[in-house]
Amino acid sequence: MTDTPLLEISGLTKAYPGVVANDHVSLSIAPGEVHALLGENGAGKSTLVKMIYGLVKPDAGAMKMFGSPFAPPEPRAARAAGVGMVFQHFSLFDALTVAENIALGMENAPKLRDLSQQIREVSDTYGLPLSPDRVVGDLSAGERQRVEIIRCLLQEPKLLIMDEPTSVLTPQEVDILFETLRKLSAEGTAILYISHKLEEIRALCDNATILRLGKVVAECTPRETSAREMAELMVGKLLQTPKRAGKAPGDVVLALKGLSARSPSAFGMPLRDISVAVRAGEVLGIGGVAGNGQDELLAALSGEMPVGRGMVAFRGQDVSALGPTARRAMGILSAPEERLGHAAVPDMSLTENAMLTAAQREKLESGGLLNWRAAQRFAERIIETFDVRTPGPENAARSLSGGNLQKYVIGREVLQRPELLVVNQPTWGVDASAAAAIRQALLDLAEQGTAVVVISQDLDELMEISDRFAALNEGRLSEPRPAQGLSVDEIGLMMGGAHGMEVAHV
Repeated sequence: MTDTPLLEISGLTKAYPGVVANDHVSLSIAPGEVHALLGENGAGKSTLVKMIYGLVKPDAGAMKMFGSPFAPPEPRAARAAGVGMVFQHFSLFDALTVAENIALGMENAPKLRDLSQQIREVSDTYGLPLSPDRVVGDLSAGERQRVEIIRCLLQEPKLLIMDEPTSVLTPQEVDILFETLRKLSAEGTAILYISHKLEEIRALCDNATILRLGKVVAECTPRETSAREMAELMVGKLLQTPKRAGKAPGDVVLALKGLSARSPSAFGMPLRDISVAVRAGEVLGIGGVAGNGQDELLAALSGEMPVGRGMVAFRGQDVSALGPTARRAMGILSAPEERLGHAAVPDMSLTENAMLTAAQREKLESGGLLNWRAAQRFAERIIETFDVRTPGPENAARSLSGGNLQKYVIGREVLQRPELLVVNQPTWGVDASAAAAIRQALLDLAEQGTAVVVISQDLDELMEISDRFAALNEGRLSEPRPAQGLSVDEIGLMMGGAHGMEVAHV
């Protein structure tokens, strides 16, 4: 690294109605520096990087790139100046192929045949398998993340902004990505890295700037600062570790018996002969590399996807033929991985989104008439209980930061008092304090007798809250094992399909 900043930000300010997203933010990044941008959800990280990338115009302040004024009016100008960005929320067209999506982000894209070859080479180098001919609409969330990473790295940026790039990667894939980032850094590429995985920050980053409520509150050297210290700087208070009393589980709530089902997607993963039981008060953690059947398993349990063979039993009753509405009425609730579009309708208000899944259980409708006042009160209760940062329940779902929308979606299901709750990636993109709160809410549900199934690629999360752990690999579920005593390395290998993993065979 050199002492001359590649990017210098001075007093950058941006306000929206009801909130100051960035309040005189200043920082600098040198060539080859890996700089972490930390803060809890709603701290202003996304707004800051959007201003750097030309998506948002600042109200005040200035930026310099290599000493010259830098004020990109649009992303095209930012890319031309050497700024690349991997977004937390995917900016892809579902109807186009991987290669076509990547070509749209290039000013002078090569022929698709040549570009496809480049994609294969880059994906092999980074250990992120991806076919350039796949249609994006058929990709899992993890595979869509790979498209974003590869699209950005093909631009050979001088400054690479990465927003939660490892959320859907295994530990082995993270190691490969970090090797690539370190190589880019050694070649002079600066990296602005946003992640809530603080041990990643300590392993990768040279310096860190910490935001709280839109202001810079601290700077630190991650390698010399503990993850807990950084988390407490982010939230401004001491963190509480999730706890549970550890009562013995009760009767079987969910029983899958030889469950097999085709994926609704032509490129999805079918479920193959899954048998498992989950008891009242138990948390079953399920890990797996993206695209191994996580979305299909949640859909089969929620009733969104028909069962081909086998049975889904709830408290001894076969519910395989029931749809989502009937299952919700019985107490089977779920929160899918894709929060914006699947779990919540982007342009609907938080009140309307509360009505979508809670109308029955919260008695928000009667005789076909919707009780909007009751729905608003329920939305306000979610916002207050789960500390969702938003001006109010009338705001659209898309106006929330990713972490705050995640808190809202999880809170909406938890507060409906489910008997069985299935969640996929419950703390994806959520800050340390909010993640701890969500995990505590899941543990509290289990203490109250709810059977909880947590599908996650965050191994620390699974080990923290699970009573038993199983791994999904190519649509098969391993035999659940007690979570206590399992090592992260062992679980990571199981998720990657290492030999020796016990699976239920078709």
